[in-house]
Amino acid sequence: MRLIFEKTVNGRRGLKIPECNVCPGLEFPKQYRRKTAARLPEVSELDVVRHYTNLSRMNFSVDTNFYPLGSCTMKYNPKFTEKIAQMEGFTALHPLIPQLLGGGMLAQGSLEVVYRSERLLSEITGMHAFTMQPLAGAHGELTGVMLMAAYHKHQGEKRKYIIVPDSSHGTNPASAAIAGFEVIVVPTDKNGCMDFAAYKQKLNKDVAGVMLTCPNTLGLFNPQIKDICAAAHAVGALVYYDGANLNAILGKCRPGDLGFDIVHLNLHKTFATPHGGGGPGAGPVGVSKRLEEFLPISRIIKRSDGTFALSYNKPKSIGYIAPFYGNFSVILKSYAYIMLLGGEGLVEVSENAVLNANYCRVLLKKYFTVPYDRICMHEFVLSADQQKEHGVSALDIAKYLISRGMHPPTIYFPLIVKEAMMIEPTETESKETLDEFVQIMIEISRLAKENPEELKRAPENMPVKRLDETKAARELVLRWNT
Repeated sequence: MRLIFEKTVNGRRGLKIPECNVCPGLEFPKQYRRKTAARLPEVSELDVVRHYTNLSRMNFSVDTNFYPLGSCTMKYNPKFTEKIAQMEGFTALHPLIPQLLGGGMLAQGSLEVVYRSERLLSEITGMHAFTMQPLAGAHGELTGVMLMAAYHKHQGEKRKYIIVPDSSHGTNPASAAIAGFEVIVVPTDKNGCMDFAAYKQKLNKDVAGVMLTCPNTLGLFNPQIKDICAAAHAVGALVYYDGANLNAILGKCRPGDLGFDIVHLNLHKTFATPHGGGGPGAGPVGVSKRLEEFLPISRIIKRSDGTFALSYNKPKSIGYIAPFYGNFSVILKSYAYIMLLGGEGLVEVSENAVLNANYCRVLLKKYFTVPYDRICMHEFVLSADQQKEHGVSALDIAKYLISRGMHPPTIYFPLIVKEAMMIEPTETESKETLDEFVQIMIEISRLAKENPEELKRAPENMPVKRLDETKAARELVLRWNT
């Protein structure tokens, strides 16, 4: 397929740009004027429509393909929430309106959405209060660790360590390091959970906090989670909940009830908003009562007359961590999703997600290694170590799935499993789709023994064949040149 620039015909136009009216009556400052014309493709409207329509047909998307993408919750998102986010009463608002004198009255609906979202998420997670400002999960993590640091500083303590399990998301130690902490890693035990004995040995008065995913990245719920939290609290440390896997326990248990002090959520994973492509995301952070005073400003408050306003009078706040109020359209879609499903619907989300994952796990464990073979939550991890004996890697399996019209799962994570394949069917997929996926995986197991080269050649029916991924990473080509 040719690039849009390669379809240029000199002088061809698809639109007429109106005269600039940004500064009517004023001459636009010379320092902001382009010295040369922008190099844009010269094509008709029909050329543009056909080009991008055909380009979109070359992509995988959750609207067209199955995504068993572990740890990312690539589930189908109802179009209802998209319609809500496109309502003009929300989209036409300028983000500065609530900050203008009297302007807050023009944005009461939007302020109420953010305020009520905070209260709903507090109820869902068992937290006392939330900030909706963080713009992604990793941003929420950093915010959470900054809250830890602010709390301990206020207590007059200089703690320097954060504990993470060896199966943690890579952003956990990264967030801790950025916030100025040193990271202590605890190994996984034979049951796939953080080794409790090793963990207790690492705990001391220098530990600021513990960062955990629950269930963990192996898709396993740790039965000692309350003991882990209690042990941390016994030495004055805080416990942080990585909300990437909240999809597994919605309506079943609340992180706050388990003992967590800080929670970040991925609205763009758990609560219906599209995930992938680099954004947009939202990673709101919830805290227990003792941490509320450290939350970022501004805070949305509900006044005695029932109206909503912004509050900046928070002397212990960690300050601004994002402009305005977070990714509002993502918050809006997640709010609509929660209101659409209600409490019973959120329980069904977790029940169906866990059922679907265990259904696939049981059917596939005859053909692939399950390193921790016990009931999983919303996702499970397979190993392709048996297939590796025939020269077939997890990467080869992923490429073959592409050729069969399915997006591959996350591979080579968590790092503690060799040739890992993390499979998360999500609650939105049907039994028919899961059966088709299972049959393809069984076919892969057979081909690995009988015809491994077919797997290593895949994908052969895609617009782009097998790439040299190392070269692609080292020799990036990010712009079109004549």
